[in-house]
Amino acid sequence: MKSVPKLIRRYVGILLLSCILLLVLNVVLLAVFTASQAPNAYPWKTAEEVADALQQTDNGGYTLPDTVSLELKNSNAWAIFIENETKQVQWQTANLPEMIPMSYTLSDIASLTRGYIDGYPTFTGETEDGLIVLGYPKDSFWKHMWPSWDYELIANLPKTALSVLAINAALIFLIYVVANSKLLKSIKPIVNGIQSLPMGESVYIKEKGLLSELAMNINKTSEILQSQNNQLRRKETARANWIAGVSHDIRTPLSMVMGYAGQLRDDTHLTDDERQKAAIIVKQSERMRNLINDLNLASKLEYNMQPVHPKKENMIAVVRQVVVDFINMDMDDKHPIEWETDEALTFCPVNADRDLMKRAIGNLIQNSINHNEQGCNIYVSVTAQNGQCTITVADDGIGATDEQIEKLNKAPHYMVCDENVAEQRHGLGLLIVKQIIAAHGGSSAIEHSAHGGFCVRITLPIQE
Repeated sequence: MKSVPKLIRRYVGILLLSCILLLVLNVVLLAVFTASQAPNAYPWKTAEEVADALQQTDNGGYTLPDTVSLELKNSNAWAIFIENETKQVQWQTANLPEMIPMSYTLSDIASLTRGYIDGYPTFTGETEDGLIVLGYPKDSFWKHMWPSWDYELIANLPKTALSVLAINAALIFLIYVVANSKLLKSIKPIVNGIQSLPMGESVYIKEKGLLSELAMNINKTSEILQSQNNQLRRKETARANWIAGVSHDIRTPLSMVMGYAGQLRDDTHLTDDERQKAAIIVKQSERMRNLINDLNLASKLEYNMQPVHPKKENMIAVVRQVVVDFINMDMDDKHPIEWETDEALTFCPVNADRDLMKRAIGNLIQNSINHNEQGCNIYVSVTAQNGQCTITVADDGIGATDEQIEKLNKAPHYMVCDENVAEQRHGLGLLIVKQIIAAHGGSSAIEHSAHGGFCVRITLPIQE
């Protein structure tokens, strides 16, 4: 059950990523908001600039440069200058509100420094002779009247902020787990059920919770698959039994036909024409016997009823023995076999059933003989490379078209019945080769021969 933890990790990852992105977004928004407020966020600095720019005239008055005056005007701010000695207003801007006093006490100055004058937020700047006071519109700034903080609070602020952040994250995670626990609890049996379906196991999931409809569909799918598997097993058993029964029933009368035909072929009292006909009967009977044996073997391999007894074999010796047997049987020398294996390669170990491998190689050589009755050269080789033993059987006969080769490589197994019965019959030998090689964990490929005919390559893992 690796899927549910993976799903949980994915959800937790999304949650953490969302929190991080949310935090980053808030920081960015705060920075943007602060930047947008920057032009109006420095009244104390402006007050200092006004105090530095205020100049005394020759007649004892005061004046402010036009650039500073324009800055105050753009901010809708007014300004006054309170002299140290008299505590009276000695200079003011033209836009000073009427209710602003013209004289101040020390307590008034202390109050306006940290607060307001008649609701106007005020900010001060110092000069040698007095105090500059800037006043801004009533709703432009909010001032903290008692700007004092406990030292321990400020010193522990980073730790406190991190603690609050951790508590918030834990609370969000807890809410997430509680909210999704039911969903995760419903997902686990569904994931188990889906994983069991390809294995052919019977699946039943309780149809309740948030995913009850999905559970119901999985249960129906399991029922359909189980029904199909049962029907398929019954058909396969019936087919295998029928093939085995027919093969057994045919062997006895076929043996009698072959025996009597053989006697007639060897009877010197018969004419040559009659003996030739008897020889044809023997030859075709042998072909029927071979077809029956091939069909029976294909059926056993198809349904895993053919026992395989693998052991470490030298495939060079096995293949060479098959080649020698065929060379000895080729009396008319119509199908000469050339051994193209490198003489330096003397050992190619493979974990294989010797008899079945000899049957596979023999089928390939016989296939070249059967489809080239006028004769052809057959080329057999064994190579070892990259941990693979490759056996190649090729000829320079009539070969096959690209379409035929594609069909042979992709054709379904012999037990599938369709309209191309003749093609299935001729492909039985190659089917047995594919099944034998597959039973040994290898692969086979049908292709054009480099000699212009037909070629089959068998690849098997080398046993170290």
